[in-house]
Order: sequence, then structure tokens, then C-alpha cells
Amino acid sequence: MDQPIRVTLPMNEETVARLRAGDQVLICGPVYTARDAAHARIVQAIQSGEALPFDIRNQCIYYAGPTPARPGHVAGAVGPTTSSRMDGFTPILLEHGLQSMIGKGKRSAAVREAIAARHAVYFVAAGGVAALLGQCVQKAEMVAYPELGPEAIRRYEVRDFPAIVGNDMYGGDVYELAAQDRERTKR
Repeated sequence: MDQPIRVTLPMNEETVARLRAGDQVLICGPVYTARDAAHARIVQAIQSGEALPFDIRNQCIYYAGPTPARPGHVAGAVGPTTSSRMDGFTPILLEHGLQSMIGKGKRSAAVREAIAARHAVYFVAAGGVAALLGQCVQKAEMVAYPELGPEAIRRYEVRDFPAIVGNDMYGGDVYELAAQDRERTKR
């Protein structure tokens, strides 16, 4: 098995171009948590010409609604949310410079096309290991919409956050690759 690729956020174009669907990665750097409600507000701000709560250009959004941190910890459990819930918002965010996303599950055709067109990348994090993923958070700060509770936007500094490249800038899709592998093993 190949060693995971260490990815530092924000990524340069060379790093994005090197990533392929199925690659294992360890992510280091800033990620912004945002789920459905925060996405709706960001898109509304874009459409009405308002300032965004953070500059999304070249950033990574992690589809997560973290739990409160226990005393002495930086973050609580921070597992991925099903990414398809953000598919309606994602193409416009990519159009405005979003570079990468972390979540779980397959993306729509429209999102996969937007990822390829914008030379972005979608990372898949494992569900069910939220407490472990929370240990990758080195620093946490509230950015916007605190009234949304766990759906507020937070900025996390992560180190060695494990993920897999789900969709790459070439149209590669880890879920399609897995289906092809299953078909080959049936034969």
C-alpha cells in the first residue's frame, strides 16, 4: 500500500494536479466547517453582493457539525456530514474560488463537473470516527453564524487529518473506481 500524500492547505496548483481519485492523503492547514444552513447563508451573501464571512478563494470547507470540546480539548467530535446535502450550493462556491471540500459520500454529476472545471478536489473522510478526527484539530475559532450552533462556521487548523481523494480535477471518482473493482472481482 502506498504511503499517504501529505497535503498542506491551501494547496498550490501543482498539488491539486498531482492528486487522483483514490489517493490517501493526510491534510494539514486551515479548514472551515460549514453545513447546510451556513452554505445557504454564504450563497445568499454571494447573490446579494454582501461580504462573505471569510474569503473562500483557495480554501477548504469541511462539511461537519462539531460537538462542543470537552475541557482541556481543542475540539469535540468532528465527523463528516453527507456531502450531497451541499451539492446545490457547491458549484457557485467553486465558481467563486473554493479549492477543496471534505465530506462523506458521492457527489452529483453537476458538482463533479464543477470540480473538474475549476481544478478543485473533493476529499472523503471516514464516517463513524468523529472523535478520532477531532483529535486532528490543533486550533479552533468561531468565524460566523454562532447562532447556528453546530452548523456555525469555524476555522480549524488540522494536522494529519486522514482522507481519500473522492473527486479529482480530471473527473476521477473514487466511487466509480470502487464499482469497477467490484465488477472485476465478480468475474
